[in-house]
Amino acid sequence: MTSVLDEPRSLASTSASDRLRSTMAAARLSFNWLGVRKSLTSEQKTQAADSFDAESKYLSASKKLIDTTHPVFKAVTSVRSRAVSYWKTVSLPYPEPGLRLIKREIIGDFNKQMEVFRDELAIAVSELDLHFAEMREAARVRLGDLFDVSDYPATLVDEFAITHDFPAVEPPNYLRQLNPEVYESECRRVQSRFVEAVELAEQAFLEELAKLVEHLTERIAGQEDGKPKVFRDTAVTNLNEFFDRFRSLNIGSNEQLDQLVSQARAAVNGIGPQELRTSEQLRQSVSTRMVAVQAGLDQLLVDRPRRNIQRRPR
Repeated sequence: MTSVLDEPRSLASTSASDRLRSTMAAARLSFNWLGVRKSLTSEQKTQAADSFDAESKYLSASKKLIDTTHPVFKAVTSVRSRAVSYWKTVSLPYPEPGLRLIKREIIGDFNKQMEVFRDELAIAVSELDLHFAEMREAARVRLGDLFDVSDYPATLVDEFAITHDFPAVEPPNYLRQLNPEVYESECRRVQSRFVEAVELAEQAFLEELAKLVEHLTERIAGQEDGKPKVFRDTAVTNLNEFFDRFRSLNIGSNEQLDQLVSQARAAVNGIGPQELRTSEQLRQSVSTRMVAVQAGLDQLLVDRPRRNIQRRPR
């Protein structure tokens, strides 16, 4: 049962979900990627099990086909990592596996950046393909009798790909006339998804800010051997990047969160990492203000209703 005290929050969430629904699009990032491991055959598992006096059906075993630590292979996986990072940076979570929400106004920029990643991937894969024969021969030596040339494609050119699309999350219009009752049911389902998306966005922002604030506070307030702890520039720059992303993606669904982000931004506004390293007074000032922010974040995290809407990373 919803209490009177719950109504303002509920209305704010509904308004935010409507804004999400009218301004955002679902974006999906997909990959075609070379498998680098392969399960052993039944005969190979039986042979492995015999060496341990075990039953093969209770044994799970695979072989690694190529050296994934090779620089040219790492260059390929780096492109994928950067594509995923970009996708997540410009988007908000959505409670459907593999989907995130991006602003409709940046779809053009998103398309262009994906093309950049595809071009980079093609170059990296071409370089990997030049070394593929030697990497396969190295695997022959490492795998011994487990090596099977048929496990490997003739070329790697078509074994890697990055694709993206913008799947529809709204109910199709044809349902409105074919079956109005089903259409209305689908509209309610989609609306509930966007309400969940608001909550997921708030949770993600809260947890990320809390982690960044805690890290910076711990580094600038603590000491090691009577001296201030050493901290990397990223302790500050990551916070500033968060502020930029929050400003871009914030949907105004939580006034308390907005206020805490503003307090954290004001605490480090215009302050560089080197200034914090050289000024004890500045460290104390920032630390005091960040501790207050941290307390507010902790309370907000505790007060948030716990709903089972967490899903695997997208």
